[in-house]
Amino acid sequence: LPAATAAVYKQWIPNTNFETSSNWDKGRVPCARDVVHFEKDKVVSVFVRSPHALTDMYLPLNGEFVLAAGAAFTAFDGSWDPGCDSGGTVRFADADHHAWFDPTLWQDVLPGGELKPRGPIFSVDEERVPCRYDGVIFQPETSFRVNTDSSQPVIRLRSVSVMGQELNTPSSWAGYLGGPSAPLQFHGNGTLQVTGTGCPDKSGCACGNALDGPRICTALLRASGRQCPEPACQSPLQPLGHCCGVCGATINLDFTPDFDLQKYQDRLVRELLSQPKYAGVQMAISKVHKAQTFLGIASRSTAPLIQIVLIDDKAGVQAGTAAEQLAADIMENVAEHGEALGISNGKMEVATGSTASRQVGRHPVSRITAGTVTGLLFSLLFLGGILFLYRKGKLR
Repeated sequence: LPAATAAVYKQWIPNTNFETSSNWDKGRVPCARDVVHFEKDKVVSVFVRSPHALTDMYLPLNGEFVLAAGAAFTAFDGSWDPGCDSGGTVRFADADHHAWFDPTLWQDVLPGGELKPRGPIFSVDEERVPCRYDGVIFQPETSFRVNTDSSQPVIRLRSVSVMGQELNTPSSWAGYLGGPSAPLQFHGNGTLQVTGTGCPDKSGCACGNALDGPRICTALLRASGRQCPEPACQSPLQPLGHCCGVCGATINLDFTPDFDLQKYQDRLVRELLSQPKYAGVQMAISKVHKAQTFLGIASRSTAPLIQIVLIDDKAGVQAGTAAEQLAADIMENVAEHGEALGISNGKMEVATGSTASRQVGRHPVSRITAGTVTGLLFSLLFLGGILFLYRKGKLR
């Protein structure tokens, strides 16, 4: 089946290039009078763009240099080198700590690798890391090393692009993994698997990173000081797949087979989010799986639903108020057009800086709700009939 939703590409940010200043302990690229040290026990792949003269260089026991056209290493001949008056020892930084499940190390890009323009759509934290139907891009003419430690044995992806070549079939990816570079670029207990397929469901597909949610949040909070920022609202919302509570609104939608996630997102952006009064509001929308509960007890089964998260750029007592207004407009639209859009039910939760507690609202679509009530009444009558026959001794 063809992909039903727009293809998503995520690009890895760090690299292990020789010319990247942050890859060296002195914050600069080695020059002619320097002695370069690669730790002997550190596995590394290093891309070299240009020629370099060096006094000395200690190589790792296991690694590779990928040389661009014209790149080379030569011995320093003692002549004057501007900007390199005093030599020293320059060490290559440890690249083993760059983790696949760190949301800060990925960025959304267009299929050609260009940065995706900033807009009103954002992703919850679990979806900032590549999802199972996403394409992954490692920038051309860069080397890298990434830790794939995971809580799941296989990390599934639609495609992986390395050195400008897109690998989008299981066989092409298996061939790359069998080559010399892959073991130097990928390490960890998680195995990357390329499927070559996009999301087959027009109602969207869950990201698939839920098992690694704690790993994602640990990496994200490590980068921000190990704790979530203090929200302006007293009872912040906790969206599924997001690490920290937010002020604003969440909407959970139950859907029918007629629902089209991409078309519905485009509709919300076109008709609501584009209005000037919602200029500071951002929206995340995706399919998630929520644990089902019965009488307050969570079960192992999960139910798919469409989660909409709305936040805004307001502060203090105004935090979340614009998002709340937009949520109310969306719920009104669901009540009016939900059946035609393939939405059977909607539930809204709101938490703003101007309220002491969260507010909950539910807007069912009338025809679906009437059918549900009728079904429940029929079930009760059926059970009552069985009980009556049992007491009369006609049913054992």
